[in-house]
Amino acid sequence: MTQPTFNPFDPAFRADPHPFYDSLREHDPVHMSLGGLVVLTRYHDVATVLRSNDYSRDVEKSAKPLDNPISTRMRERRRNSSKSILNLDPPDHTRLRRLVSKSFTPSAIESLRPMVQRYVDEALDDAEQRVRNGGTFELIDDLAFPVPFLVISAMLGMPIEREAELREWSQVITRTLEPTTGMAELDEADAAFAGLLPFLDEVIGERRKHPGADMLSALITAEESGDKLSADELVTFVVLLYIAGHETTVNLIGNSVLALLRAPDQLRHAREHGLDSNAVDELLRFDGPVQHTVRIPLVPVQFHVDDRVIEVAAGERVLTSLGAASHDPSVFENPHRLDLMRPNANKHLGFAAGIHYCLGSALAKLEAQVAIESLFRRFSTVEVVDEPSWRDRLTIRGVDRLVLEVAR
Repeated sequence: MTQPTFNPFDPAFRADPHPFYDSLREHDPVHMSLGGLVVLTRYHDVATVLRSNDYSRDVEKSAKPLDNPISTRMRERRRNSSKSILNLDPPDHTRLRRLVSKSFTPSAIESLRPMVQRYVDEALDDAEQRVRNGGTFELIDDLAFPVPFLVISAMLGMPIEREAELREWSQVITRTLEPTTGMAELDEADAAFAGLLPFLDEVIGERRKHPGADMLSALITAEESGDKLSADELVTFVVLLYIAGHETTVNLIGNSVLALLRAPDQLRHAREHGLDSNAVDELLRFDGPVQHTVRIPLVPVQFHVDDRVIEVAAGERVLTSLGAASHDPSVFENPHRLDLMRPNANKHLGFAAGIHYCLGSALAKLEAQVAIESLFRRFSTVEVVDEPSWRDRLTIRGVDRLVLEVAR
């Protein structure tokens, strides 16, 4: 048998990682990659690491430094700005999450449903008109991107006139989340931040003078036990919401529509019954937009494989494969089949787990539910015209072009 490998540079891996995940999970579930990562693919291992206090999310602080120019450059970039809540450990993570969590309660998110529906209907109206005039309907540009962008802009009270620039900045900045990031991507991200940060400073400054009923005003005034977000923390959190926040939902909508179109029986079920929370969880499990996340053990840890004990030293980089864990057959029966009625779909790890469980998960699920239901409710015919194009990413997995033929 050929030794399984974790090679994100392999085009076949990027096109469909699941055969590689399956091979690793079966034959080498605690895999030492050539890049120095410990790659975990079993559900139990991944879930345990994500929920354990023995692991850190702060790579810069907790990981053994890598001696290469790219790692050095990334450490310097992080030192010059506040860390995102994504990359903080308690007590800093706990403090920031407490300050911002009121904007993401289930009731706060559910109150956004009429607005999300309005933006979805407007996007579908525009797309339908283009099709009538002989144009095409491209799912990402015409629905999956504009709806989450408009929603987060409205929530934050952000102007939308620079949508094209903001989309480009978003895609450039999120490329630096990839383990394959190089100097060129870091240069491009720095240039994107050079455009984005003055824009945000201007909006935040205006909102300080004239607060409103939006989330940005709430974040500016957020206070718990005499604590407030610092200026740098505020900017960093707004970048996370504004850039990374909608990027995840774009890919969730695109991946989910494609998955349904490839599973006619499940599409029929969605048309007849709509998408409840369990169905959206299954779409997240089946082809979620975030494929992995890294944790750093703070103490020596052990993993058991058959009769072997594999020890991992403190400070090593452990890559938890969310995509692989959510397709583990020991947890999910027939995992490569989409099943909107799957009884344990909510056990997926598409939003991670533990204290870093995605703060915006309820918003992403709401937007995906409304967008997908509305698409298939409006059009009785929805068919893929061309072979879908995928983002050339490892961390963020998503369709970046999907042309559809639609008719009522």
